[in-house]
Amino acid sequence: MDFSIANILLLDGVTNGAVYALLGIAIVLVFTVTRVIFIPQGEFVAYGALTLAILQTGKVPGTVWLLMILAGVAALMDMAAAWRHQHDVLSVLKAGLRTLWMPIGIALVTMFAAPMQLPLALQALLAVAVVTAYGPLVYRVAYQSLADASSLVLLIVSVGVHFAMTGLGLLFFGAEGFRNPSFWDLRLNLGAVTLSGQTIIIGAVSTALIVLLGLFFERSLYGKALRATAVNRLGARLMGISSQSAGQLCFAMAALIGVLSGLLIGPTTTMFYDSGFLIGLKGFVAAVIGGLSSYSGALAGALFVGVTESFGSFWASSFKEVIVFTIVLPVLLYRSLRSPHSGEEH
Repeated sequence: MDFSIANILLLDGVTNGAVYALLGIAIVLVFTVTRVIFIPQGEFVAYGALTLAILQTGKVPGTVWLLMILAGVAALMDMAAAWRHQHDVLSVLKAGLRTLWMPIGIALVTMFAAPMQLPLALQALLAVAVVTAYGPLVYRVAYQSLADASSLVLLIVSVGVHFAMTGLGLLFFGAEGFRNPSFWDLRLNLGAVTLSGQTIIIGAVSTALIVLLGLFFERSLYGKALRATAVNRLGARLMGISSQSAGQLCFAMAALIGVLSGLLIGPTTTMFYDSGFLIGLKGFVAAVIGGLSSYSGALAGALFVGVTESFGSFWASSFKEVIVFTIVLPVLLYRSLRSPHSGEEH
C-alpha cells in the first residue's frame, strides 16, 4: 500500500463513517429517551433509498400504502384510549383525526405526484416525508403501550419490528436492487484522489445534521425536553413532560435521519430490501463504542468503524464485515469491567 491508496481508503472510510455517525446518533437518541435498542433503524435507510427509486419509475411506492395502514391502526389505538378515559364521541373522533391527518395528507400528495415524474429533488422530499411519518406511527403501534416494560421486552419487540419491516420491504420492492442517480455529478481530481459531488454532499449534509442536532438539544425547548427525559424519565414526567410525546418525537427524528442516510448512500451503492440491516448494525457498533449514551462518542466510533471497514476491505475483503463487528467485543468487555452493574430504573 502506498500513500495515494491510503488517502483513497481514508476518504472512503470517512465518507461511510459520516453516514454511520448519523445512524449511531439516531440509535443513541432513541435509546436514551425510550430505552429501546432500535434494531430497525437500518430499515428506514433502505425504505428511503428504495422509495425514491420507485418514485423515479413514476409509480406509487408500496411504502405509501403501509403508511396509510399504520396510520389507521394508530388512529384506532388512540380512539380506543380516548374512549377508555372519557366516553365522549367527539373526543374519540378528535383523537383519531389528530393521528390521521398528516400521514393521510402525505400519502395523498405522494399518490398524486408520483406519476408526474417530478425533478429528483422534489421526489427526494416526497421520500423524506413518507418515511419520516413512519417514526411516530411505529412508536405508537409497537412501543408506546410497552413504555414501562423491561429493556429485554423492548429489545424483543425491536427484533419483531425489524423482521416485519424487512418482510414488507421484500413485498413492496421485490428482491432486485436499485441504485439512485447522483444528486451532483461533479468529479474533482485532487492528485491521486478523485472527489465526487456525492461524496461532498454526504460530508456536507452529515456535518449540517450533526450541527443542527447539537443546536436542537442545546437551544430548543423540545430538545431540552428530550434531554430531560433521557436523564430522568420519571422526573421529566413530574415536571409535565409527556414521555409519549418525547418518544414519538425521537422516533420521528430517527426516521428522518434514517431516510436522509438512505438518500445519501443510494447513489453510491445498490440498495436491496434488506440492505439496511447491515448498515444499521454498523451504526449500532458506533453507538456501542459511544456507550449508547454519548453523541460525540457515537460520532468518533462511526468514523473509526468507517475507516476500519475501508482498510479492512483492502487487506481482507472477504472478512471486512467480520472485522467491523469484532470491534464491538473488546469495547463491550472494557465497559463491562469498568462500569458497575446496576439494576434497571423502575
